[in-house]
Amino acid sequence: MALKGLKVIEFVGLAPGPFCGMLLADFGATVTRIDMNPRNTLDVLQGGKRSLALNLKQPRAIDVVRSLCRKSDVLIEPFRPGVMEKFGLGPTVLLQDNPRLIYARLTGFGQTGRHAARAGHDINYVALSGVLSMLGRKSNKPTAPINLVADFAGGGLMCAFGILAAIVERQRSGQGQIVDHAMVEGAAYVGSWLFRSQSLPVWGRARGENVLDGGAHFYDTYETKDGKFLSIGAIEPKFYRVLLEGLGLDPDLPQFEEEEKRSEQFTTIFRTKTRDEWMEIFGGKDACVFPVLEADEVDSYEHNRERNVFVDYGRGEDDVLVPTPAPKLSRTPAQSGATVKSKSELEMTEEILDEIGITRKEIIELCEEGTLLLSNRPKM
Repeated sequence: MALKGLKVIEFVGLAPGPFCGMLLADFGATVTRIDMNPRNTLDVLQGGKRSLALNLKQPRAIDVVRSLCRKSDVLIEPFRPGVMEKFGLGPTVLLQDNPRLIYARLTGFGQTGRHAARAGHDINYVALSGVLSMLGRKSNKPTAPINLVADFAGGGLMCAFGILAAIVERQRSGQGQIVDHAMVEGAAYVGSWLFRSQSLPVWGRARGENVLDGGAHFYDTYETKDGKFLSIGAIEPKFYRVLLEGLGLDPDLPQFEEEEKRSEQFTTIFRTKTRDEWMEIFGGKDACVFPVLEADEVDSYEHNRERNVFVDYGRGEDDVLVPTPAPKLSRTPAQSGATVKSKSELEMTEEILDEIGITRKEIIELCEEGTLLLSNRPKM
């Protein structure tokens, strides 16, 4: 795979950090999680990674991490500023140990600034980015799109891009560097087009009254007779004309007049047929009409199956649906770590520590002194 040979240390966190590590792992990097709470089951993105459970209050645990970092390319840490320094694992120390290390710091507010040490979550970061003020229906309060914008798009994904950019630069300079990534800034950057397009005709009105934010009847979702939904995106006149024809309306109706009347008309018409009946009408037409698929429908949708957009993998008695890595590379395709058979806790621990010369006997000693947090201690 494309990132084969890249060694990454990921300190366990929630959402953005694991997602960043997942991206690198899916494309071939060897990602080793440093887990300070192995009983934590909230990280659902650890497939394809190795895990090492350490008590970082123990000095020998710090020695283990430093030894691993000396042989690694990347470190990802999700803590507030100063936490890694208190452990004795700050960038000054680790970059001295390994000048080629890419030290990625993924936080909400960044390493500096008045909010740097404060707690926050996705909704707060999107709020400060300015993007949240643009999201929501007319006359309604701003609505956060779950935690996609800051945690994932502006967080883990942008951090992974920063890491890869630093790796490319390292090929020229031979030097590592710190990647200081704040999710506020990542969310704002992901929203670059929103900020830089404000002079375009699609904007200019209050939230929820513009073409792309729910203020246009031809760019919206509509409920169908069976309680399901369709997405409509007929912005261009040629697509709008085909949409009107499919709805049984005069194709010469003006697109940008009588907005409220047309929205009510569309709402009434779409409720006269089921979603599938409407797709029989629009399935082969370029009217920008597609079904809003539920999570349990996406894998059976024909186009998704043709492109292998999702993959099933077994976890206990249930099958879990997982999106496959994107984009698709022609020669060195990625593989979702969720489909990789995981090793046992002890197997992973022995494999990781063997790489820095720690024997099974020493592993037992590390367990006995409380440095290694294994649920099942090894025996000689």
